[in-house]
Amino acid sequence: MEININNKAENPLLDRTEVYFDCLYQGEATPKVLDVKNKLVAILNVDKNLLVVDKLNPNFGEGKARGYAKLYKSDKSLSEIERKHILEKNQKPQDEAKSEDAEE
Repeated sequence: MEININNKAENPLLDRTEVYFDCLYQGEATPKVLDVKNKLVAILNVDKNLLVVDKLNPNFGEGKARGYAKLYKSDKSLSEIERKHILEKNQKPQDEAKSEDAEE
């Protein structure tokens, strides 16, 4: 999976940076939101708790998806602005989180 950032725009009113990107995954399944989020965190070198992948729209048969992510400046602004279902899809499922804790 390869991610190319197309545009980064500052949004001072909402205290965030908006990131538009293309995700290329030829010959693979459409990547999960968490995988894309982890890759973006590595590319942008930011705190993963402040980055939210809002949309990931695959193009049928192309192995390519367009995405939109939001990078907040603070935890407070993220929790006040972001919708609950978007936050839930950007977190590990509870079953996996519990199994990882049990392994440690």
